[in-house]
Amino acid sequence: MNEEALNMSIRKFLKKVGVTSQREIEHAVHEALAAGKIPGDAVLKAKVVLTVEGVGLSTSVESDIELE
Repeated sequence: MNEEALNMSIRKFLKKVGVTSQREIEHAVHEALAAGKIPGDAVLKAKVVLTVEGVGLSTSVESDIELE
């Protein structure tokens, strides 16, 4: 196994996850605000579930997203 190649591949994956996640969350928040579904000072519960097939990894990360 090449540690450098593994590290680069993981970083590439995480960058893609980060960019995509941010875009999707921003879009959903803007739509919810426009539809009056959430107030402008909402605190939203967020959860990401990460799985990696082949190594049996399944973990989750939870946090709040504050609009103000």
